[in-house]
Amino acid sequence: MLDNLALACQGCNNHKYNRVEGLDRVSGVAAPIFPPRRDRWGEHFAWNDDFTLIIGVTPTGRATVETLQLNRSGLIRMRQVLFIAGEHPPSEAG
Repeated sequence: MLDNLALACQGCNNHKYNRVEGLDRVSGVAAPIFPPRRDRWGEHFAWNDDFTLIIGVTPTGRATVETLQLNRSGLIRMRQVLFIAGEHPPSEAG
């Protein structure tokens, strides 16, 4: 399953484990986890107004945010600090 590997922080990696899909709570059905080698971030995600929360805008985006818990408190705090330092959001994802 080498095609299921991507660089990720330890927390996201732990939440993902070997999962390739997650639950889209809007539709109630399983959707694939975001494939970073195939799709573009902006196709599946957006930022909230203060760039602290990642919002899934497609079934894949919502399933990824939920499965990887991309809006856990530590990540929100890190985004706030990086925003103040002028390092967030990343230009390719914003």
